[in-house]
Amino acid sequence: MDFDWSTPFPEGVISFLDTDLYKLTMQCAVLKYYPDVPVTYAFTNRTPEKKLSRKAFSWLCEQISKLGNISLSDDELRYLQTHCKYLSPPYLEFLKEFRLKPREQLNPTFNPVGPDTGAEDELGDIHIEISGKWVDTILYEIPLLALTSEAYFKFMDTDWNYDGQEDKAYHKGVQLLEAGCVLSEFGSRRRRDYHTQALVFRGLVKASKDAQKRDLPGKLSGTSNVHLAMRFNLPPVGTVAHEWFMGIAAITNDYLEASEEALRRWIGCFGEGVLGIALTDTFGTPAFLKAFSKPIKYLLDTPNIPLLDEGTQPTTSSRSYAEVYAGVRQDSGDPASFVKVMRDFYESQGIKDRKTIVFSDSLNIEKCIEYKRIAEEQGFQPTFGVGTFLTNDFVQLSTGKKSVPMNIVIKLSSAAGNPAIKISDNIGKNTGDSAKVSEVKQLLGYVEKEWADGDETSRWGKADDSIKP
Repeated sequence: MDFDWSTPFPEGVISFLDTDLYKLTMQCAVLKYYPDVPVTYAFTNRTPEKKLSRKAFSWLCEQISKLGNISLSDDELRYLQTHCKYLSPPYLEFLKEFRLKPREQLNPTFNPVGPDTGAEDELGDIHIEISGKWVDTILYEIPLLALTSEAYFKFMDTDWNYDGQEDKAYHKGVQLLEAGCVLSEFGSRRRRDYHTQALVFRGLVKASKDAQKRDLPGKLSGTSNVHLAMRFNLPPVGTVAHEWFMGIAAITNDYLEASEEALRRWIGCFGEGVLGIALTDTFGTPAFLKAFSKPIKYLLDTPNIPLLDEGTQPTTSSRSYAEVYAGVRQDSGDPASFVKVMRDFYESQGIKDRKTIVFSDSLNIEKCIEYKRIAEEQGFQPTFGVGTFLTNDFVQLSTGKKSVPMNIVIKLSSAAGNPAIKISDNIGKNTGDSAKVSEVKQLLGYVEKEWADGDETSRWGKADDSIKP
């Protein structure tokens, strides 16, 4: 399905599927195992110098209220049934009637930086509180982040236009495909707006078609955005986010066993060999690998498990999680060090299969090519989830300098009344209650790490950066 480019540029979130696949897969698993758990989420602006005006905030609130009007269409349901067969029939039935309820579940607030005059051009910091059942609120993250970014670039930084976005994405795609990179577009959360993401993905698809004609070694795997995947008749890409591990750890309050429990329940929902890319860094990669090395413990209703001779389901597998999972995702810390850690780990486990490493942390062309070389030298299959570099790469028309994206995140902050935290492999990505973070670090024997390229306030450049020709 192609786009009707004669229609006006869409504003805001236009479809239930205008989200990333991993939100749907996690909601499916939450519905199965934690349907009644209450949670909260916290919004963080890691670029606090980027503020909204009251007018921008009012537009944001209007768009947030519209989220309650969006539901899954019949065409979207058929698409999920056809292209996402791992989503269970009970979950798809649940989605038919599912609605977000922003008036009940969200509380956006505007805090002026100076005297509160009520003027439309008054600047302030925004805060968004999210609360409700996990299964009911898990889908807010992507649309809220996308809408906040859109509000900033619609009202605050307006010195830009769409000219050349599709062509720029095409040439980026060609460079990556010529270099042999396998890539996916991961840019929903911090895109400039939906139209930008659509232009970008159209450019990438064009690059992919030309690459196939030229027999280039690289490949476009798809996009994490389910709506765009549907419009281009491609399967969406994605597996799981930190939220799954954070939520289970908070619910159980057992950080020594939380990673194993998260892996066990993921397989319990989807089966072995399905959605099999593991995210390692929620509580630090070393702690995760202890769980990853253990034999799989099956839950009673785990799908697609071979039965024993007597016709019963086994309780434990002869294989470990590390053997069954296709690979891992690197999302924080030094990628070169991570590759070495994973090579040492797999060798210590006697695992000879060629595993995949998905790189997804603030990538650009140079980083993808460098990480590809490093990973392949260690015997891995590298793939790349490229986001903000594709969907929010603009220059200021008046100066020719970079129009810098916002760095905003929404993370689970509590589950079942307990604080939810993320530690990661880089101190700049620590998230959640500081006392709980310190407690868990001590419990797990976490070794503090900093990475030279890990400054979260300038991940995609600074306002005075000149643009490379």
